Amino acid sequence: MLGAIIGDTVGSVYEFENIKTTEFDLFAPDCDYTDDSVMTMAVADWLLNDKTRNTQALVDTFVYFANKYPCPMGGYGSGFHRWLTSPDISFDEAVRDDGTKYIAFKEMRKPYNSWGNGSAMRTSAVGWMFDTLEETERIAALQAGITHNHPEGIKGAQAVSAAIFMARNGMTKEDIKLYIESKYGYDLSKTCDEIRPYYEYNESCQGTVPQAMIAFFESTDFESCVRLAVSLGGDCDTLTCIAAGMAEAFYKDIPGWIIDETWKRLPDDFKTILTKFNSETGYNIINYIPKSSFA
Repeated sequence: MLGAIIGDTVGSVYEFENIKTTEFDLFAPDCDYTDDSVMTMAVADWLLNDKTRNTQALVDTFVYFANKYPCPMGGYGSGFHRWLTSPDISFDEAVRDDGTKYIAFKEMRKPYNSWGNGSAMRTSAVGWMFDTLEETERIAALQAGITHNHPEGIKGAQAVSAAIFMARNGMTKEDIKLYIESKYGYDLSKTCDEIRPYYEYNESCQGTVPQAMIAFFESTDFESCVRLAVSLGGDCDTLTCIAAGMAEAFYKDIPGWIIDETWKRLPDDFKTILTKFNSETGYNIINYIPKSSFA
């Protein structure tokens, strides 16, 4: 899951200023986490603290994190922003302990049939949490459907979570590619060099997830995946968030200096969740963090 945060952070400064090259300083002075990381942390926190997988609890967690971190770099998409800030309100009669009646109001947030890539960029924790591919895909659909209940929104989250699950369990890239193509119907036949010249900003799952996967498949290590993903352009903080989440699971090795550069940019809450999550899932990438990060 830390890989997704790194990808988001590195790609943050290129979201609206695409660079179309793999030759760049990995950490620009003003790069930072974005809404992608905030919502990734929200899903992880929900998985850690709500073992019943209650959907209302996830709604409340999204709202809590969005309110606590209201101005991340980048900003939320318009649909998700409306979902956060303009819920439906219901008014119902309620009874106090002393028997008197009053009118209580309740905020109601409903999914808005989105096929946006937000469902896929926040799902990396799901790929790490569960013991079976079936449960991984089920929970991926559950977390996506809170907002992104369009078939493409659900498919994107499931495909990314499945790829992470398969990668962390030792499946080859070819096995992962064949499974994703056959089950989810994504065209993964192109190369990064073929995609890069014409690829433009695209907020959809169907226009982001395949490209992120191709960057992962074509990479040779974690850093090369990040560089390839950024070089494609488009909504590249989200694209790189997705690609790097898969790369972390596959390579199981992130250079310490990359972790350190990201770690020092994160709020303490994020560090606490990442550390707890890694402990619960038995994944020790957090041990690569240089001690200077805790100074």
